[in-house]
Amino acid sequence: MVSLTLLSTALMGLLVVSTFVAVAQIGGKRTAPGAESVSRYDAITGVLGDIARKPVTWAVSFVAITVGIGAVALLAVGNFGLPEGLSGSLLTLVYVAVGILLTGFVFLGAYFGARGRGLGNAHGVAAGSFASGLVFLVLIAAELLIGLFG
Repeated sequence: MVSLTLLSTALMGLLVVSTFVAVAQIGGKRTAPGAESVSRYDAITGVLGDIARKPVTWAVSFVAITVGIGAVALLAVGNFGLPEGLSGSLLTLVYVAVGILLTGFVFLGAYFGARGRGLGNAHGVAAGSFASGLVFLVLIAAELLIGLFG
């Protein structure tokens, strides 16, 4: 129980720090209109944005993540001669990976939902952080009420 509380505290602290870094990174790079200086940050985000806009990148990423999680789950529950402790750790790793993916989808859904309604980046980050926080709050409440994680 203590380790679950520590894990929850660490995850919430990580969420707060990442939100602060994201907001600081977005608001920290303002230039005057007409200034055509291309910084290293702008060049890197431009290249990564071009890569992320290609459908083949999304398709390959989806297949790689799906096959990776499926392979680790198969190793965890299959009879491949792995030690008992390693099988349990691999299954925990699968649960964590799926949980991070779902929380990422919740964050990005709220972020792009806010951005699609004409709000700014800070509003999108706030909406995404709020939605992710609600996911963690529901998980903690489920753990306290029904013992979801054992």
